[in-house]
Amino acid sequence: MIRSIALLGGTGSIGDSTLDVISQHPDRYRLRSVSGFRNIEKLIAICQRFVPDQVVVPDQTTASTLRVALARGANHHQPRQAEPEIRWGPRGLESIASDPQVDVVVAAIVGAAGLASVLCAADAGKIIALANKEALVMSGSLLAERCARSGARLLPLDSEHNAVFQCLPCAALPSQHQDAISHLAQSPAYGVESITLTASGGPFRCWTKVQMEHASIREAVKHPNWSMGQKISVDSATLMNKGLELIEAQRLFSISPSKLHVLIHPQSIVHAMVQYRDGSVIAQLGEPDMRTPIAQVLGWIAGTAHRISSGVKPLELARIGRLDFEAPDVDRFPALGLAIEAMKTGGNAACVLNAANEVAVAGFLAGRCKFTDIAACVELVLDKMANSDELGSLESILDTDRQARAIADEVLTRFDLGFA
Repeated sequence: MIRSIALLGGTGSIGDSTLDVISQHPDRYRLRSVSGFRNIEKLIAICQRFVPDQVVVPDQTTASTLRVALARGANHHQPRQAEPEIRWGPRGLESIASDPQVDVVVAAIVGAAGLASVLCAADAGKIIALANKEALVMSGSLLAERCARSGARLLPLDSEHNAVFQCLPCAALPSQHQDAISHLAQSPAYGVESITLTASGGPFRCWTKVQMEHASIREAVKHPNWSMGQKISVDSATLMNKGLELIEAQRLFSISPSKLHVLIHPQSIVHAMVQYRDGSVIAQLGEPDMRTPIAQVLGWIAGTAHRISSGVKPLELARIGRLDFEAPDVDRFPALGLAIEAMKTGGNAACVLNAANEVAVAGFLAGRCKFTDIAACVELVLDKMANSDELGSLESILDTDRQARAIADEVLTRFDLGFA
C-alpha cells in the first residue's frame, strides 16, 4: 500500500529530510501535495522531481510565477508532466491538510503559521507527523481534543519526542492505538518515573553572560551539531527551543511537569531518556539526523515492528569515544526557565511565550536587539499577559497570539539599537 503524503513546509530542513526518506521508498510513499513559502526556486525543483498533484504557495502572484516556471521546465528540460493544481494562502494549506486522498500530513511549518493547518488535519482524522512544536505549545489541549474527537493520530517527528516515543511502551503497541501515545507515560501500570530531553547546549554552551551580550547573528545561528533554519537555530542558542520542547512533551505524553527534565549533552547522540520505577533507564541514541525520526514514524505507521532505511550512517560509539552530560544553567540561559514557568502556569502562558519569542527572535535577526534581549523581551510580555485561563478555541488562541506579538513589538522598541 502506497501512502500519500502532504508535506506542509517542504522547502525547510525538515522538508529536505522528509523528501529524502520518501525518495528512498517510492514503493511505499508518494508526495501528493507540498507547500513552500520563501524559497520558490527550491519548490520548483521539488515539483519537477516528485511531481505532486497539489502545491501551495503564499499568494496568487507566486502561484503565477510557479505555474510559468513549471511549464517552462516541462518544455525545455523534461518530458511533459501533468501540471499540479496550485493553491495559495491559508485556505490552500488547510485544503491539502484535509484532502481525503492524503494519508499522512507532515507538519513542518515553523511557528504559529502552521497551527490552523494542523488543526484541519486533526479534524479530518489524519495521521499527523508533527514537527511543528508550536502547534502543541500554542493550542494547549485543543489539538489533542480534536484528534481524540476525529480519531486522528498525532506522532512526534521532533528528534527528542520521537526518542521518547521509542522508549515508551506505546512504541510496541499496534499502530492504531492512538491513546497509547497520550496516556502510557502517565499510567501507573507502566511505571514511568520521568522523561529527560537532551540539549546540545547550542553554540554558546561555554560562553558567559557578558560574552553572549555581544554575540553576532552569524555566531547564534551556527549550531554545533544540527543543520536548521535561522529561527530554530537561535532558539537552540537561547535554549528556548528546549523549553518549547518540554511544553510539547507535557502535552504530547500527558505527563506532569515535575516529571520532565533537561540535560545538556553536547554530542547530541542521546536524544531522550525514560526512567522507570524499577530503576531502569531506556535511552534512544543515534546520529543527529532528522531522517531517523522521520523514517521511524513512517515505518511505524505500517506496523510497530516495521523499520525502514533512512540513509543515516550507522552510529559508531567507539569513534565518538565519550558522552557528556551536565545540568542546564538557567541563569545564563533564562529562556529555558521562562518556558518551564510557563508550562507550570498553564492557561495562556505557553501561547504568550511562543508569540513573544517569535517576535524577539525576528528582532534579533533583523538587528533590532542584542542576543540577550530575546529572553528579556519574552519575560516582560509574560509578566504583562500570562495567566492560568485556558484557551478553548482557535479564535482565542489567535487573539492571544496577536496581543502578545503587539506587546512584544512595543517592548522590543526599548531594546532597538539599530544594528546592521
